[in-house]
Amino acid sequence: MMRKLSLLFAGALMGASAMSLVYGAPGSTANAAGSETYKQLAIFGDIFERVRAQYVTPPDDKSLVENAINGMLTSLDPHSSYMNAEQAQDMRVQTKGEFGGLGIEVTMENDLVKVITPIDDTPAAKAGVLAGDYIAKIDGDEVRGLTLNDAVEKMRGPVNTPIKLTILRQGADKPIELTVVRDIIKVKAVKFRVENDIGYMKITSFTEKTYDDLENAIDSIKKQVPNDKLKGYVLDLRLNPGGLLDQAVSVSDAFLDRGEIVSTRGRDPKDVTRFDARPGDDIKGKPLIVLVNGGSASASEIVAGALQDLRRATVVGTQSFGKGSVQTIIPLGENGALRLTTALYYTPSGKSIQGKGITPDIKVEQPLPPDLQGRDLTRGESDLKGHIKGADEGSTGSGSAAYVPPDPKDDLQLIYAEELLRGQKTDPAFPPNPDKAVLNQ
Repeated sequence: MMRKLSLLFAGALMGASAMSLVYGAPGSTANAAGSETYKQLAIFGDIFERVRAQYVTPPDDKSLVENAINGMLTSLDPHSSYMNAEQAQDMRVQTKGEFGGLGIEVTMENDLVKVITPIDDTPAAKAGVLAGDYIAKIDGDEVRGLTLNDAVEKMRGPVNTPIKLTILRQGADKPIELTVVRDIIKVKAVKFRVENDIGYMKITSFTEKTYDDLENAIDSIKKQVPNDKLKGYVLDLRLNPGGLLDQAVSVSDAFLDRGEIVSTRGRDPKDVTRFDARPGDDIKGKPLIVLVNGGSASASEIVAGALQDLRRATVVGTQSFGKGSVQTIIPLGENGALRLTTALYYTPSGKSIQGKGITPDIKVEQPLPPDLQGRDLTRGESDLKGHIKGADEGSTGSGSAAYVPPDPKDDLQLIYAEELLRGQKTDPAFPPNPDKAVLNQ
């Protein structure tokens, strides 16, 4: 059932963007520039040389060119950009879903790298790294002064190579020195658990492994809960920034028997690509609820939109991010890659997600804890400067608060979904009727 499509991405600004990887020689067909365009390029060349010759300190030529290219691309929309060789490699690592590293989820706190959690059965977990540890030095070099990305890059590396971490741990009277040997880290794109009689599945991103991880999750849930006891499934897409479009299509298809999943439309009105579901519902018609919020973007919106329009699932939560554009990734050899917006995508009903997002069937707000109250956690495409105006974008725009409580007992959206599945709550939107699917005519 896995589709081998061209490498297409669908994600928000905070993650991957909706893109397609184009193979072949860079600089293929393009419209010939007019004489006025060449005059403007001559102006650019003149300014470039004057900056090189007269700026107060000698500038880096490569940096000047990269920034000039990015200035051109970011003036188009927030998701078009140039990636140098290092950035292009990082993008490939993220979408592959595996890399040489330690196996820890981290954040930055007090200028140190804080371990959120070590991933089970990885080098970091085996070496004794604990949640809450602070990494102060990496191979003897101070972490202070580094960005989180810089620190992560230093911890990744070739498999079977050692790295020395200096750790500060609450309760320890002195720093702890650990040597960890890097290994292949496979990032789980789907986390799942059984909530008594409900299967819960959270997709964190759409990498090359997402569909396979989802299938494993469904199989495991079926083994843990007898079919006659299983009330249904919750598919959590909150805080999911997106990823590979072919994975979004495959995930949608896992729950569908028929119907169009998504379509993409380019600059040429004839440039329309449609993705359709194939027969076979992996959860055999069991009730399905999809959770979304302001952190649900692009690929996750494709899934939510398809399951909502085809009346396969009830969408619960708050307005999604609203990123409905597709970026094409054009490799430039050793010079990196070009990320260029080339199309918009549409739900089965023919609606554009761009600048609008997915409106839940049942709106359930998630209150912020006291320490976050007063902070603006709203995320939305319509708030991004220079975003492409969506065909269905209104004055209210897109997006909502992007917050999910760490403890499920505080998660009102999840609790509401589970109560719907158990019949403890009722709503006209649940269960949806597939015979009333909203399709593009």
